[in-house]
Amino acid sequence: MSSTDVRKEAEDSGPSGYAAARLRLLNEGAQSGPPRRSALAELTDDWLTGLFGAGSAGLRGASLVAVGGYGRGELSPRSDLDLLLLHDGSDPGAVAALADRIWYPVWDLGLALDHSVRTPAEARKTAGEDLKVQLGLLDARHLAGDLGLTAGLRTAVLADWRNQAPKRLPELQELCAERAERQGELQYLLEPDLKEARGGLRDATALRAVAASWLADAPREGLDDARRRLLDVRDALHLATGRATDRLALQEQDQVAAELGLLDADTLLRQVYEAARVVSYASDVTWREVGRVLRSRSVRPRLRAMLGGGKPVAERSPLAEGVVEMDGEVVLARAARPERDPVLPLRAAAAAAQAGLPLSLHAVRRMAAHARPLPTPWPAEAREQLVTLLGSGRPTIDVWEALEAEGLITRLLPDWERVRCRPQRNAVHIWTVDRHLIETAVRASEFTRRVHRPDLLLVAALLHDIGKGWPGDHSVAGEIIAKDVAARIGFDREDVAVLASLVRHHLLLVDTATRRDLEDPETVRSVAEAVGTQSTLELLHALTEADALATGPAAWSSWRGSLVADLVKRVAAVLAGDDLEEPEAAAPTAEQERLAIEAVATGSPVLSLRAQTEPPTGEEPSGDPEPLGVELLIAVPDQPRVLPAVAGVLAMHRLTVRTAELRALDLPHGVEGSVLLLNWRVAAEYGSLPQAARLRADLVRALDGSLDIAGRLAERDAAYPRRRGVVAPPPRVTVAPAASRLATVIEVRAQDAPGLLFRIGRALEDAGVRMRSAHVSTLGANAVDAFYVTGPEGAPLPGDEAASVTRKLEETLRG
Repeated sequence: MSSTDVRKEAEDSGPSGYAAARLRLLNEGAQSGPPRRSALAELTDDWLTGLFGAGSAGLRGASLVAVGGYGRGELSPRSDLDLLLLHDGSDPGAVAALADRIWYPVWDLGLALDHSVRTPAEARKTAGEDLKVQLGLLDARHLAGDLGLTAGLRTAVLADWRNQAPKRLPELQELCAERAERQGELQYLLEPDLKEARGGLRDATALRAVAASWLADAPREGLDDARRRLLDVRDALHLATGRATDRLALQEQDQVAAELGLLDADTLLRQVYEAARVVSYASDVTWREVGRVLRSRSVRPRLRAMLGGGKPVAERSPLAEGVVEMDGEVVLARAARPERDPVLPLRAAAAAAQAGLPLSLHAVRRMAAHARPLPTPWPAEAREQLVTLLGSGRPTIDVWEALEAEGLITRLLPDWERVRCRPQRNAVHIWTVDRHLIETAVRASEFTRRVHRPDLLLVAALLHDIGKGWPGDHSVAGEIIAKDVAARIGFDREDVAVLASLVRHHLLLVDTATRRDLEDPETVRSVAEAVGTQSTLELLHALTEADALATGPAAWSSWRGSLVADLVKRVAAVLAGDDLEEPEAAAPTAEQERLAIEAVATGSPVLSLRAQTEPPTGEEPSGDPEPLGVELLIAVPDQPRVLPAVAGVLAMHRLTVRTAELRALDLPHGVEGSVLLLNWRVAAEYGSLPQAARLRADLVRALDGSLDIAGRLAERDAAYPRRRGVVAPPPRVTVAPAASRLATVIEVRAQDAPGLLFRIGRALEDAGVRMRSAHVSTLGANAVDAFYVTGPEGAPLPGDEAASVTRKLEETLRG
């Protein structure tokens, strides 16, 4: 039977005919989704119009109005009927009788009814006092009676809403936030409320209200489809349960999936999560735009007065190459060219996360539309920017979701598609697989001071459950995927093996510690054999804790932590063996010898800059990929304060140090003198590199004391204060035990920042120690440095003196 026939049956048979027609429409299954909701609304319209007509004979100045979801023409099988009986106040008695003629037949059929009887003035007054009433009236739709009365109210309500938007929209945003706090996030819940949870139907309605204010609008792409999918699921839930419920309970998910023709409950949840993410992201973008517009309006009169009526120009502050901050968002610089810069999406994301700022919707969409794919393997800068993004703490989540919303994550990491929005049917887990992986990276960022290779820790956190998208043991599948991903993003063979091992064994420590006898030597020996090295054990310990903390409150406790720590201590004792000596210096190259001899001859520093490039896209690299950046070689006659002088000059010129080595160079036979050789890789923070001659001139002045580096850096920081952004873990300075018999090894792990190496070098010089060598690495946003120092006589520092030096250095870095 067609929808026209159903409506005809209802018209012919009165209330009982409406009930039969309604039942037929819902149970026939010929229609579903938007067509069925529209047909049900039309059927109900006709019935209520008939009731109004039969009860309003001789009454003028009254109309029947559908509001809320019914006003939008969207009736789910068990939806309330939201009705307003509007009247001009001329005949209250007749209106009251008419109301009874309409409300009672609805109640007699067992339908839920939300009703009110008001004049236009009363409706506007109530809307002004009750935001929920206001939102319902924004969707007011005329059903029967005086059309002019309805049209007048609708026009007045919309005008009120637009006039009061600066006051009402913050109130609506607060209402949405309170609801999200109570109900949680729809995109992660195992038993979500389709209407009330964040990203649900209430938020979709709120976005319509924002658009109606003309103050801001939501990103439209995918939003209508996401809303339709949530409504379809609610329809199926109503039909499956026979109840007016919005909560998708576990025991009903299979039946709802079958009602929708889906494979299983997991497929259903994944569709719900995907729709919720679209709504949530659109909400974030929209409320950010509302805030920007309201701030702009609040300062505009003052700015116009100051600027003589001219339009103010938004300030743009550089954050990275091609990336600037403007009006509280991260946008692309005017000169940015995504089509020529494949690293730009990761660089922009890392800059945004480090600054604690959102990525603008326009910037993300422009990069998604125009950015070239990264070559395989990735250039070093791309890998470093990914590590920086992952190590940025909580801001990583919002930035990652912005990239995810426009498909950039799966373009960068195709294997991500299998875990995206994948539910975890485990009471311990509180997140979907993909969000759990990002949460683990966030937790791991707190432990970067505990490990020598924070980059491997962060990437392992991102990949440890990547195998959950495949059949079988996810640790085994994940090991294979991790090898492929790690090689693709540019890690060398040894690092790929470590990452694969971390993924394969990410449950080993906690499972062994809680289920095996740690007094049994074989238990500890088996773990040691699986882990292999002290450094891998260190990483696995941090990953285990980050994984558990990111799973949920039931997955980690002080008891579990103490068991794992005890196991790690026992395994470390088994793995302990050969002491680590100072890394053996490679033989100097011809160029290094040339620079050293020239430095001795001239008595001043000599340097060279050499660009490092990637192999052209599409060509097979001959060996390990060369990192992007510039190799800086400096030879300096041995003298005090070389490290802080060089580091300070580089910081003044806004050069970021990626790796650095300092060592004394043995000169060829017959050449007298002592030379320090610095072999560093640097990159411009943004803009172009300085001229080598300019660097050398400033270095000469720094060494002779005529250039006040500390003062220059302080002046720059005062003029351009850096945004605080990420709250990084505090720096950690330690003495590596038994690391070398020739020197004391001081290890520094800290958040990378301009001038960091200058401050370290100056503090060590002030402590009166001699530096045999330095080995500096910047891994994402983390500096991991080792300094081999001795006393004035060339011997390792006594224990108490070494402890004093490390304590003072840590205090300096914390200050």
